[in-house]
Amino acid sequence: MAFIRRRRLERELYSKERFSLLLLNLEEYYFEQHTANHIINRGHKDERKFRGSLKICSKSIIFEPDDNIQPIIKIPLRDCISIKAPEDNEANNPFTRDTSGGISVLCSQVFLIKERNVIAPYKTIRGRTEHLFQLDVAGKVGDVVQTLHQLYRASCLDKMGDQAAMITAILQSRLARTSFDKNRFQSISETLHMECKAEMVTPLVTNPGHVCVTDANLYFQPLNGYPKPVVQITLQNVRRIYKRRHGLMPLGLEVFCTENDLCSDIYLKFYNYQDRDEVYFLIATYIENHIAEHTAESYMLQWQRGHISNYQYLLHLNNLADRSCNDLSQYPVFPWIIADYSSSVLDLTKPETFRDLSKPVGALNKERLDRLLTRYQEMPEPKFMYGSHYSSPGYVLFYLVRVAPEYMLCLQNGKFDHADRMFNSIAETWKNCLDGATDFKELIPEFYENDPSFLVNSLKLDLGKRQGGKIVEDVELPPWASGPDDFLQKSQEALESQYVSEHLHEWIDIIFGYKQKGSEAVAAHNVFHPLTYEGGVDLNSIMDPNEKVALLTQILEFGQTPKQLFTTPHPQRIVPRLKSLSRTSSHSVSITESPVSPNEESFEDLTEESITLAWNNIAKLKLDEQYKIHKEAITGIAVPCSGSSVFTTSQDSTLKMFSKESKTIQRSVSFSNMALSSCLILPGDTTVISSSWDNHIYFYSVAFGRQQDILMGHDDAVSKIRWCDGRLYSASWDSTVKVWHCVPGVTLSNKKHHFELLAELEHDVSVNTIDLNAANTILASGTKDGTISVWDVTTATVLHQLPCHSGTVFDAAFSPDSRHLLSTGEDSCFKVIDVQTGMLISSVTTDEPQRCFKWDGNTILSGAQSGELLIWDLLGGKVTERIKGHTGAVTSMWMNEQCNSVITGGEDKQIMFWKLQY
Repeated sequence: MAFIRRRRLERELYSKERFSLLLLNLEEYYFEQHTANHIINRGHKDERKFRGSLKICSKSIIFEPDDNIQPIIKIPLRDCISIKAPEDNEANNPFTRDTSGGISVLCSQVFLIKERNVIAPYKTIRGRTEHLFQLDVAGKVGDVVQTLHQLYRASCLDKMGDQAAMITAILQSRLARTSFDKNRFQSISETLHMECKAEMVTPLVTNPGHVCVTDANLYFQPLNGYPKPVVQITLQNVRRIYKRRHGLMPLGLEVFCTENDLCSDIYLKFYNYQDRDEVYFLIATYIENHIAEHTAESYMLQWQRGHISNYQYLLHLNNLADRSCNDLSQYPVFPWIIADYSSSVLDLTKPETFRDLSKPVGALNKERLDRLLTRYQEMPEPKFMYGSHYSSPGYVLFYLVRVAPEYMLCLQNGKFDHADRMFNSIAETWKNCLDGATDFKELIPEFYENDPSFLVNSLKLDLGKRQGGKIVEDVELPPWASGPDDFLQKSQEALESQYVSEHLHEWIDIIFGYKQKGSEAVAAHNVFHPLTYEGGVDLNSIMDPNEKVALLTQILEFGQTPKQLFTTPHPQRIVPRLKSLSRTSSHSVSITESPVSPNEESFEDLTEESITLAWNNIAKLKLDEQYKIHKEAITGIAVPCSGSSVFTTSQDSTLKMFSKESKTIQRSVSFSNMALSSCLILPGDTTVISSSWDNHIYFYSVAFGRQQDILMGHDDAVSKIRWCDGRLYSASWDSTVKVWHCVPGVTLSNKKHHFELLAELEHDVSVNTIDLNAANTILASGTKDGTISVWDVTTATVLHQLPCHSGTVFDAAFSPDSRHLLSTGEDSCFKVIDVQTGMLISSVTTDEPQRCFKWDGNTILSGAQSGELLIWDLLGGKVTERIKGHTGAVTSMWMNEQCNSVITGGEDKQIMFWKLQY
């Protein structure tokens, strides 16, 4: 659990210190510290002296005693009456006898914190009191008093904007007078690339300092030396880096040294986007050769195909949508999944056990929604349905108060919430989210992880008493959970259940997708205050500093809507014959197929097994034989069921029949003097069809050894043909795909076919390739301008049209389950489209164009421009094997049904036979 793990690491690192930046106010800076004594009752017989550290902050003075029994003293500067270093000749000066380096602070209010080292609400002492501090280094008194006077004047300004401007000026002046200490470099041989000012961001806290990037490391040196003199990240260890918006400004940068974790190694906020972008460029340039950058679409493909769990997918989406554990106003958001918190047994097979994932929390209760809609309709612009958000710092700490009490005290000015408003019960919280007038919160990732400490009051915090006198202790769990661990385990099982796997895309549409904004958001009852949306306000355009500070405070406290990741409907997850979908401790997914009894085992099952085995071993493809049989590049390969011969077409205008047994060309046919572009064999293996650049399609009788028929189908070259169920599909450079009904001749004397044009699919430019799905109901076409079109051939209507490639589409093919369409083009890219939604869900850039391919949905075998055969891990976006093949581009590829035999044809005029060597 990222947040809790970070807190534990901090406690281990700084266990000797009670002070933390959480003792400061929000948007307050810690400038410097001085070893000092706090003198109480100076000159009296009960005089006491406490040694400790005096900390100068932008809005307060804090004294941390070395003695843990004594409380930390926090004096707000706005409550100070006087701050001075008494002169030696002053009458009644308590410092005159034997001290120097003294500072006297007279104030009207002081806070006592962590008395006896117990985390509790701050104790407020009101009334006029004087505090005397004696610095170890007397010579620093003048500078310290001058700084305090300057900060005191800022704190006394009436307007928050003026206060912020003056404090910012003081901070920038301090940063300008200092620079990164190069002695902190790990090696004297490091080369400095850049240095700039920035702030390190942790939850509720920003810490100013200097960023330095070398050829080996990223450094951050805090201005105040806290929590340690320098933070160092080795660039070689960096795995991911994200640009972030912080306070709706594009100034953040988050660096991860892990692959699949929410807990980053450093989060930096810069003072201008140019510095942020330069640091990003330097780090990204270093790691780009090692790490493949993942997009929301590439994660979607992995999720759809069951390679990552629902939990992992939501983590990745949160990360890509600027949600970070370091920013409580943009903390990762997870959905309420379970709706049943009263049953003794949780039944994950019943739909009513689950929350309706197609609706936001605010729309789950119709009666409440009707009231909200009435108010919405009467509201002037800008309208919003919900007066609070589904995620905010207050809501995050509502759930985490038992493990992060100091954060709650920081957010609420030293107080816990009222006991009846605390996170007391899972069932109560869910009920309030359904019925409450202003409560629409979702969950946080901790509900689906393995650390239940946020549900248990293990720190023995005094969180108050409820109205009935009940003390707030552990969170009350539903009857179906035997304990906190069991509650989390069942929550994980619910998140990975079949119901959620089938419906999670609906929730993603609302939170990260096309129902987040605009008319779709209104229709989905998913409209929040305009300030919560990216682009809702331009802080740079607001000149009034007071208005800007007020808006920024509202933005940070109210919560923010995630960055929109998808603008079209999100595809559904593929859940075939799903029996169980459970997450292990590492959150990997195991999908178990429904058991098949021995007597039900079919040939189809065995074929599926052999295909899976073949693709798992596809890298073991070995060249068996090769033959040069044409005078120009090979354009098509077709093999009859017997497998005894191979038919090929070529740009040399010939159709050839090659015998595998005699290893000789048995027939060579030329229909015209123009190139042939593809070929296929009709069922029964008696007829071969070839398409030609002369606009014709030729039917060749294998039995009679002659041209049997000719179809003058197009006004330009025919580029590709497909056949299914008595229908011929032809693509042409005349910008059409035509669907023909083909009726064979009825008598031996009349073998000619009769052709009836059933449909004509119009395109804007030349069509280069086509493919049909397994059910032969959907056709995909790829054109010379890079457009992919998906057609419903039963109605001859286009379903989706996407500009996928920046050049000719070389090849396109449906996955075996017909859920996805893969294409490759002149632009050296693979593209994956979700067939249902038409969404482009993955893009993989290759070193060179891939001319043709076969794939199983996860792995690709492609023929490259260079002649190599490449094995691709599509989900990982990388080449796993390169196999030396042709001396020119691979232009054609055939694969048998069992996927263990491949034939390729190339520009080198050769055909190559490949076999899997298990």
